[in-house]
Amino acid sequence: MARLSTHVLDTSRGTPAAGIELELHLLDDGDRWLVTTAVTNGEGRTDMPLVTGDRIEPGTYELRFHAGAYFRRVGVPLTDPPFLDIIVIRFGVADPQGHYHVPLLLSPYGYATYRGS
Repeated sequence: MARLSTHVLDTSRGTPAAGIELELHLLDDGDRWLVTTAVTNGEGRTDMPLVTGDRIEPGTYELRFHAGAYFRRVGVPLTDPPFLDIIVIRFGVADPQGHYHVPLLLSPYGYATYRGS
């Protein structure tokens, strides 16, 4: 079964990042198509995979994480405007039956991602 998932860890606080709003978009010839929206739960994960089924449409995707709103909500002091507000991770899906996991390690002044399992 094909699957696309994510989770977010707040490395500045050493905790899962609960309550981060995110959007998944599929990009196609300059157009952006909203696939789904979600909010991370208490474990920093979405309740369901972002995409699941027999296949994932191959192509270029973007995950947009609303990090600035999250940091404001949990009381982290930020500059105005914040250094990081909406974090965009653009990645490719080549295998329509693959499992793609895109984690985000997050702080107010930096982030990292990788293809997880």
